[in-house]
Amino acid sequence: MEWMVDLIREYGFGIVFLNVLIEQLGAPIPAYPVLVVTGALEGGSLARLGWLTVVAVVAALIADVLWYRAGKAYGHRVLGRICRISLSPDACIRQTESVYGRWGAKSLLVAKFVPGFASIASALAGVVGTPFRTFLLFDTLGALIWVGSAVFLGSLFSTTVQDLLDVLTALGKWGLLLLTVAFAVFLMRKWLLRQRMVRALKMPRISVNELADLHAQGVSPTLIDVREPVLFEVSHIPGAHAWLAGAKKGKAAYAALLPAERHSHGLVVYCDCPNEVSAATVAKLLQRAGFQYVRPLEGGLSAWEAAGQQLEGVPAAVTKP
Repeated sequence: MEWMVDLIREYGFGIVFLNVLIEQLGAPIPAYPVLVVTGALEGGSLARLGWLTVVAVVAALIADVLWYRAGKAYGHRVLGRICRISLSPDACIRQTESVYGRWGAKSLLVAKFVPGFASIASALAGVVGTPFRTFLLFDTLGALIWVGSAVFLGSLFSTTVQDLLDVLTALGKWGLLLLTVAFAVFLMRKWLLRQRMVRALKMPRISVNELADLHAQGVSPTLIDVREPVLFEVSHIPGAHAWLAGAKKGKAAYAALLPAERHSHGLVVYCDCPNEVSAATVAKLLQRAGFQYVRPLEGGLSAWEAAGQQLEGVPAAVTKP
């Protein structure tokens, strides 16, 4: 364990840069604890703390700008790819869409405090056409708040952090084993929660080919897009209805679909997240509300587009920031 502490002392800035860059690129490797520890070790020098902040902010901005450009270039397809390396891949897109749809670029001020949110929010900013200057302003402020809070906490509690490091160093290999076990338990808990969610939402799906065949036969189920309206405006399956449009003014989200009897060909619900979790959640709700023949679209919007099917919507470049 001592060698790890010595490594942080010797190459702290380089480790922080790589850790922040990798985390903001989407890998589940928390950088905040390393920032706190490095801030504690550098707490005796304001100049060193300043450079530490600059290094970490630059690393975060590099990753965020890359995701922004990817979102602008590849659209919604990049969102699912980010979530596949997230600790909570089934929920991160939906949660980020909801927050960004409500607050826009201002949500970047707190994005880095929510695991998995920052990289998705950066890509989403590019997808919906948020101006680069606006994105860069709020993202830089958000990075400064995130890094600054960690560095401040580290310097403020430097004595406590140092005592903890001394205890772990004294434990030697057992201290390293303790940290490894704690991280493994954290990952296992996330995995178990994900599996429980997937099992709870298990239900029959409809494939893209099956849906396309129904359209070709003139049998058109009602299509429900459960993503945020800001993404619905950018691109959606032709003829689809925005799920959240019916939730305004205190109405239930499915109010616009009533009465249920008028959907004689059933309902197909789609999202753009791994395992169709958002779509399956809404499908379950619709079934409980009395709608019959409700099916999530397997693979969601990405699968529909990958199959060469048509999309419609407003180009991201002209959407509201």
